[in-house]
Amino acid sequence: MPANKYALLRYRIIDRCISNSARPYPSKEDLREACEEALYGSSGDRISISTIEKDLWAMRNEGELGYYAPIAYSKVHKGYFYEEEDYSINEMSLNDDDLEAIHFAAETFNQFRDIPIFKQYQQAIDKVTSRLKISPDLNDQSSEHFIQFEEAPEVKGIEHLGPIAKAIQQHQRLRFQYAKFTDDTASSYEVEPYLLKEYRNRWYVICWNPSREDFRTYALDRMGEVKVSKKTFKPDPEFSSDRFFQHSIGITEVDKEPQQVIFECSPVLGRYLDSQPLHRSQNIAWSEDKAQIKLEVLITYELIAELLSFGADVKVLAPTQLKDRIQSTLSAALSKY
Repeated sequence: MPANKYALLRYRIIDRCISNSARPYPSKEDLREACEEALYGSSGDRISISTIEKDLWAMRNEGELGYYAPIAYSKVHKGYFYEEEDYSINEMSLNDDDLEAIHFAAETFNQFRDIPIFKQYQQAIDKVTSRLKISPDLNDQSSEHFIQFEEAPEVKGIEHLGPIAKAIQQHQRLRFQYAKFTDDTASSYEVEPYLLKEYRNRWYVICWNPSREDFRTYALDRMGEVKVSKKTFKPDPEFSSDRFFQHSIGITEVDKEPQQVIFECSPVLGRYLDSQPLHRSQNIAWSEDKAQIKLEVLITYELIAELLSFGADVKVLAPTQLKDRIQSTLSAALSKY
């Protein structure tokens, strides 16, 4: 008879207990307590010794499982061990670091479980999460007690992710009403979608607009009802998602050549930017009291916003038009105080 999912999870727990060199020779009671804690915690559900005995028999003998685990009992140590060194029922041998990395990835992915486009993967997420209740150290606290993820605020437009992704895959046109931030009046668009992009918890779609003969970026939270047209289009073979934003910081892309942006900053900010670069082109030159940073980027709103966010820690040296824009913005802000 095929084992149910809880039996399979108990087999994994028993396997890890018996393989645990830090706590060798676990008794039946040790195995029972480990399974109970990992599967049910303090919820009140209990596992009997007879269940553990059946599990040990199945792991040794059940042909449908195929483990044929070499589990033996040591009278000297009054506990169980594997007669074959390094034996494990796992199909893949994962060490503690591997399991911790998978656990961390599962927790990260789990943050997006309620976003519509990811709902199709919910069963897989739940399967990984349930399996990882069997942690490398069964007495460890859950990672939620010592790892805190950034919670993205709920934003409008994520319900459009699924239809837009499908339209991109099947090369179908999109129709929607769209209102700009500067104008609440909605306009109708029929476009050819190429790329979904997320930036700072907002989603955007890059489309070819046939009426304007240009690629345009549309924010999903500014869209009304999105309809996938039956009309298909032939994608431009020259379009490359990797190259489209290669010189951009953020979501803005302009049909211009990138420029060399140079600014000075404090050593503390320099070290921060060294650990978390503004752009892949970033280069840092160090001196005793400052750092000089060079970027090869487009002059966009997002770049200017980043530089302004550093306040007095940054002095823009080039290009001149960027330097002048930063200076005029700071002067305008100062005049309000």
